[in-house]
Amino acid sequence: MEPSPAPSLTEAARIFFEPRRYADLDGWHAAARRLRREDPIRRVDAPGFEPFVAITRHADIVEIERQPERFWNTDDVVLFPIGQLDQVKAAGAFIRSLVQMDGEQHRATRQITNEWFKPGNLRRTTERRVIELARRFVDRMLEGDGACDFAADIALLYPLHVIMSILGVPESDEPRMLQLTQQLFGNQDPDFGGGDAEAAFRGALVDFGMYFNRMTAERRACAGGDLASTIANGTVHGEPLGDLETIGYYVIVATAGHDTTSSSLAGGLEALIRHPEQLRALQRDPALIDNAVEEIIRWVTPVRHFLRRVQEDYVLRGTTIRAGERVLLSYLSGNRDEEVFADPFRFDVTRANADQHVAFGIGPHFCLGAHLARMELRAFFRELLPRLESIELAGEPEYTATTFVGGPKRVPIRYRLRPGA
Repeated sequence: MEPSPAPSLTEAARIFFEPRRYADLDGWHAAARRLRREDPIRRVDAPGFEPFVAITRHADIVEIERQPERFWNTDDVVLFPIGQLDQVKAAGAFIRSLVQMDGEQHRATRQITNEWFKPGNLRRTTERRVIELARRFVDRMLEGDGACDFAADIALLYPLHVIMSILGVPESDEPRMLQLTQQLFGNQDPDFGGGDAEAAFRGALVDFGMYFNRMTAERRACAGGDLASTIANGTVHGEPLGDLETIGYYVIVATAGHDTTSSSLAGGLEALIRHPEQLRALQRDPALIDNAVEEIIRWVTPVRHFLRRVQEDYVLRGTTIRAGERVLLSYLSGNRDEEVFADPFRFDVTRANADQHVAFGIGPHFCLGAHLARMELRAFFRELLPRLESIELAGEPEYTATTFVGGPKRVPIRYRLRPGA
């Protein structure tokens, strides 16, 4: 589907800092397409925000991400209103995760769990469990009498259960983890933030901190074989992780480890329903599912952006970005870039270069959980598609109004599904 007519350039730049724009993706993509064409390195001076430079082209995002020594990850790696980060720090709720580190600190901290998330280790330790959970949640669709809200009833819960099983969080605590994740990533949406985005964000960080402080103490006293024990007892250059870094590690795994995958799963099924010829192609040839997963991730791009702080003057496409300025890497725009993806608004499970998407980032900050996310999506669709006799939308999907991590929050569907073998 082609996006809506493009707004003016001034209006288009609002897509980066107004959460409601991300709830209207047709309008969002129309604005981003004009920026890519006419002003791909757009300086944005938005009321209530520190100015930033929006980077909308795929090649420019890649160029920046491959130079972490020039473009730093800092505490303000996400677009916050002026003062919000200071309020979080003043409330004692600030945490430092991998996405806020650079250089040797980042490499050494990432190394603590790097082995966990390598493809070979995941195949040995996790794949069987993921396949079992995929079957359990497809079976759960049978209980819905041919209808459900796929986003809320299935896509939110399946990846949550996977990552919490790996982390070692009891199943009884999963509803709490889900609520806190929605408050953390979706606080700008009234459905999740309760109308006070900043309070919801701070509250989620405080609650996460209390929960994972207890988990750290438990795992240091009696380590097990779960990922939480690995994090709690991890060291950097022979020294234990600091409190902020330890909690940050848990939070980034527990939240990004399921929220992004759930968005991709819900958005991917919506795309298949809207493009039934693509769904039929996967049912005819399940070998296409691996590539389809890459196209789904490109299509949805649940992580909308990250920020980098420029360390020295840098010329990009003839525009000088000054030392001290921030650049906003718009992954959602980069994954629709006409310079890279032919007919980028066509959902195509056979797209030859679907895996060139930037949804997982590039370079040293490439997503730690990328292989797990792919495994979960492949397992679910391999279980669902052979059993699916028919499926259609039972209403219009709704998307989360958030500038950072988002996707469908409601995907009502009707379907006929065969029992598993």
